Amino acid sequence: MTIAQNLGFPRIGERRELKKATEAYWKGDLDRKGLESTGTELRQSNWEKQKAAGVDLIPSNDFSYYDQVLDMMCLVGNIPERFGWSGGNVDLDTMFAIARGIQGGGKDAIAAEMTKWFDTNYHYIVPEFTPKTQFSLASTKVFDEFDEAKKLGITTKPVLVGPVTYLTLGKVTEGDFDKLSLLDDLVGVYEQILSKLASQGAEWVQIDEPVFSLDLSKAQQDALRAAYDRLSKVAGIKIMVANYFNDLADNRELFTSLPVDALHLDAVRGAEDIEPVAARVGDKTSLSVGIVDGRNIWATDLEKSLSTLKTAHGELGSDRLMVGPACSLLHSPVTLRSEEKIDAEFKSWLAFAEEKLDELVFLARAADGQVDQQKLASNKEALANRAESARIHDEAVQRRVAGITAKDYARGSAYPERARKQHTKLGLPAFPTTTIGSFPQTQDVRQARAAHKKGKMSDAEYDAFLEKQIQDAVKMQEDMGFDMLVHGEFERNDMVEYFGEKLSGYAFTQFGWVQSYGTRYVKPPIIYGDVSRSEPMTVKWSKYAQSLTDKPMKGMLTGPVTMVQWAFVRDDQPRSETVKQVALGIRDELVDLEAAGLAAIQCDEAAFREGLPLRRADWDAYLDWATKSFRLTASGVRDETQVHTHMCYSEFNDIIESIAAMDADCISIETSRSQMELLDSFVKFQYPNEIGPGVYDIHSPRVPNKQEMIQLLEKARDVLPAERIWVNPDCGLKTRGWAEVKPALQHMVDAAKELRETTKAA
Repeated sequence: MTIAQNLGFPRIGERRELKKATEAYWKGDLDRKGLESTGTELRQSNWEKQKAAGVDLIPSNDFSYYDQVLDMMCLVGNIPERFGWSGGNVDLDTMFAIARGIQGGGKDAIAAEMTKWFDTNYHYIVPEFTPKTQFSLASTKVFDEFDEAKKLGITTKPVLVGPVTYLTLGKVTEGDFDKLSLLDDLVGVYEQILSKLASQGAEWVQIDEPVFSLDLSKAQQDALRAAYDRLSKVAGIKIMVANYFNDLADNRELFTSLPVDALHLDAVRGAEDIEPVAARVGDKTSLSVGIVDGRNIWATDLEKSLSTLKTAHGELGSDRLMVGPACSLLHSPVTLRSEEKIDAEFKSWLAFAEEKLDELVFLARAADGQVDQQKLASNKEALANRAESARIHDEAVQRRVAGITAKDYARGSAYPERARKQHTKLGLPAFPTTTIGSFPQTQDVRQARAAHKKGKMSDAEYDAFLEKQIQDAVKMQEDMGFDMLVHGEFERNDMVEYFGEKLSGYAFTQFGWVQSYGTRYVKPPIIYGDVSRSEPMTVKWSKYAQSLTDKPMKGMLTGPVTMVQWAFVRDDQPRSETVKQVALGIRDELVDLEAAGLAAIQCDEAAFREGLPLRRADWDAYLDWATKSFRLTASGVRDETQVHTHMCYSEFNDIIESIAAMDADCISIETSRSQMELLDSFVKFQYPNEIGPGVYDIHSPRVPNKQEMIQLLEKARDVLPAERIWVNPDCGLKTRGWAEVKPALQHMVDAAKELRETTKAA
């Protein structure tokens, strides 16, 4: 029988139960037992859902209270020294401390770095390696959860991050050595893990090695061979190595040569791998074909997918064929069942995690000839309906895109001339201070927005509420001594959702949450059709905020790549075409903000690096259209208007030329967790425009003191021209509380003032 298997299921709960319980635990409103009880309930619910759907091979250890890479750090005892771990089982509080930092009770430790999981908007905690790093079995989580499922009558397939992927994604924080030299010791712990799982009765283990989606060095290739030569010898358990997020390309031969029991490939992004891989796997090796898209929400074309599976089925037969999602369903919302505001037609076009389970089970059974003709016909009708729907196409939008010229991609003057005009107009001091845009979304703010949305608060009452929030924010910034102010974004729910609600071609869910990092969940909009802007989106509140102060107010927008990258985007045209449509809408907003008197406008491209293809061969095409989209957005304003952008946790070294080609007047980046390491690429490249290296890690509740910020700024001043350095936090402050934000921001402003004096004296 062809096996229907899953790689991972959303851990957050249908109503974000994990977020609520975890944050209650952090606040002290829920004890450890209560948090763990929520975790138990979510795991059991997920296993039962998959069993009821007919999934044959159900994962465990895909659940996490924070992040699966962080869980792996705890499992293999890779705990940075500053967290004071003294051996034994790594407890929940130590795990949270690594993710969030710790301050108080005589302890003060900066959180571990965080960055994007391949080309997704999911963030993982970065493992740290030094010459002294040693690994040991230091957590029972994977074993406990296997036993937990077994007691429910479900023999699961435990999931682990693979050893080579783990080492590849980590960073050397001390000394100069090859982190792959740690492989031998690390694999020894994996052998212990597999042996213990085998003794518990596990038949399969899934080891995720998405590094097969990258350009691998010879050292990485050798490491993969060495790791699985050893792990394949562990008795009593079958190993499945899973690749996802890309095709195999040059890694195909290595992948198929691994001496393991099953291989999983991403057949959504790597459909061309199916036939050659099926032909090359060993006679006793099973192949899992990831035919259901785990990262987007469109219903699978069942007829087309079944046709695709026939090749593998003919080569392998039912005994060695598995069907699953392309990657873990972690990146999908949980269920469509609760989406009562989406009409039946539109809902028929979609599939969330639960619906994807039904799709993969259908395909596995259909591969063996058991075809549910009614489901197949219904799916075919829905797909035809979507393709022909009048909702999708807008001729006016298509004509405007076709009319874009080379002039639309360029500012009036080169940066040096623009900078001269902007500095004259703004009159800012050295090391000017600003923030990235948002201020804390307190319970009062969220409740008022919800009440207004439900009609329980009138437009006039809501406007008065927002005016008061903005007044307080402006006064606070003026009192602290900020140089460039923001209005605080109190009217906004999410930096993508807010704009999407005001653009055509976007649709929204009620409960379509996915995890971005830790307890930060986002509800990506769905781009289903051509995109356009019919009226100003942000001018009202930005103009009001500017009226309250003589200091420059910065307008806040989200850039086109991020608007698309952080949405579930239509799959019936190239992503680059959708981005152009969005860019034109945001361009119109910049022009309107300038006309309203805003001297500076920030257009965030937080996802610019995230959207970069995983293989270098595909980079040029992406970087060309992504860079042009920002220039298209920004080029409608005069030289005197200063255009800022912001980018989230990313590695910039390889794309710094393209970042410079975006030609933003100022870019802000997240650098505090890396102690300014991420600034290196800008320094080596001699980045020509202004830059704001973040000095306050907003993803941690820890409050940095003034001296820490001065030290970070001095590192920046030592390598960058002082006249081009801005002072700002790492990112927006929406998720933080005022009790943390106010002292941290005051420390930041005071640090900038002191730096001005010491720089002047020098």
